[in-house]
Amino acid sequence: MVAGTTALRAQSAAPADADRLQKLEQQNKELHQRLDSLETLAQKEGLLPSGAKADPPVSAMTDITLSGFVTTSFFHDSSEPPGGHIPGYLWNTQNDSFSLNLIKVTLASPEVQRSGDKFDVGYRTSLMFGQDAQYLDTGFGNRALGAAYVREAYVEMNIPVGTGLDVRMGELISLLNYESGDGGAANNNFSQGNQWFLTGNPPDAGVQVGYTLTDWLDVKFRVQNGMYTGPVDFNSSKAFMGAIDLKPSDKIWINLIGFGGREGLPFVQSLWGGSLLGGWQATDKLHFGTELDYFNFHNPVSYAVAGDAPVWSAGLWSDYSFTKKVDLALRADFLSDHHGVDAAAGGVGAPLGWLNPLGTGQDLSSLTLTLNYMPVPNLKLQPEVRFDHTSWSGGWVPGKQNRFIFGAGASYLF
Repeated sequence: MVAGTTALRAQSAAPADADRLQKLEQQNKELHQRLDSLETLAQKEGLLPSGAKADPPVSAMTDITLSGFVTTSFFHDSSEPPGGHIPGYLWNTQNDSFSLNLIKVTLASPEVQRSGDKFDVGYRTSLMFGQDAQYLDTGFGNRALGAAYVREAYVEMNIPVGTGLDVRMGELISLLNYESGDGGAANNNFSQGNQWFLTGNPPDAGVQVGYTLTDWLDVKFRVQNGMYTGPVDFNSSKAFMGAIDLKPSDKIWINLIGFGGREGLPFVQSLWGGSLLGGWQATDKLHFGTELDYFNFHNPVSYAVAGDAPVWSAGLWSDYSFTKKVDLALRADFLSDHHGVDAAAGGVGAPLGWLNPLGTGQDLSSLTLTLNYMPVPNLKLQPEVRFDHTSWSGGWVPGKQNRFIFGAGASYLF
C-alpha cells in the first residue's frame, strides 16, 4: 500500500514539474527578446557602440600605473657647520636632523611601443615633495610659475616611420648624469655626487625625438627652453642637446652627449659642453660605471666672471652584490671649477650654500661608501659614510677643508 501510494504521487507530480519548467523556459525566452530589443534601441540612440565588444566607460583609467617611493634619513657632518646647514651637499642639507627627503608619485600609461607599423601614444607624470624636492622639480629657481613639485610631465608618441620614431613633448628630465635624481631610492649611493648637481641640469620643457638605428645604436635629439630655464622661457633663445647611445654588448653601454645654447640668465649668458656616460657589468656580481663632463660657461664683461669659464668633472662607480639582499657601493668623484662660476656663492650651484665667493675657484673631491640592504623587496636601507675635500682654503667651514658625513637613509618603494 505504501509503495502504491508513493508511485501515484510521483506520477501526479511529474506533469506539474514539466509544466513549471516549460513556463520558466518561455519566460527566459521572452527576457532575451526584450534585452535584444533594448540593446538595438540603445545602439540606434548612440548610448552603446555597435559591435561585439564595448569599451569600459572610463577606459583611460584602466591602464594607469601608480608607482613611487618615500625616502627619509639622518646624517651628521663632522665639520659641525654653523647654523646646521651643510654647504655643497644633498641628502641631507641639515646636520643632525631627521629628514623627510623625498616623496615621489608617478602616474603613467603603458609603455609606448616603438614600431614602424602603427601609431601609439602614452604619457608620464611624476610629482616630488619633501626637503630635497626644491633641487629636483621643474620649479627649481622659479617655483612661482606653477610647476612646483613637478619632476616630469610629458606626452609620448610613436610615429610609424622606419623602426618607429619616438617623440616626447613636455617637461623632460635631463639626459645628463650617471646617477638618477631619485637619490638613494634608485642609486646604490644614498647621497648625490658633486657631478649630479654641478655638471648636470634640472628638468626643462621641450621636445625630444629618438630613433633606434640598430639593436646596439640609438640616437636622440632635443630642443628645450634652456639648460637651467625650466618650464617657462624668458627669451627666444633655446638650448640643444643630442645623444648617441651605444651598446656594443649585453654587458657594456656608452652614452655620448653634446649640448649648447644661449641661456640669457643672470648667472650664465651661454653654455656648451659634452658628457660621456658608461657602464660595464664585469661579472654577475661586480659592476662599474663612469661619467666624464666638460662645461664651458660664457658671460659678458659686466659679469663677475667674464668670458669663458670651463668646468670639468670625472666620476667612477663600483658595486658588488654579495647576495640578492646585500650590496656594497663605492663612488669617487672630482670636479674642477677654477673660475668659481659653478661651485660658488652666487654661481650656478648657489642654492647649495657654498661659502667661497663668486669668482673664487676650488677643486672638489669626494669618496663615498654605501651598504645597500633590502630585507624585503620594497624596503631599502643605506648606511653611508662620505669623505669630502675642497682645495679652497676657506673650507667647508672656516679653516676646515676636509669633512666626514655619515648616517643612514631608508626608502620604501611602491
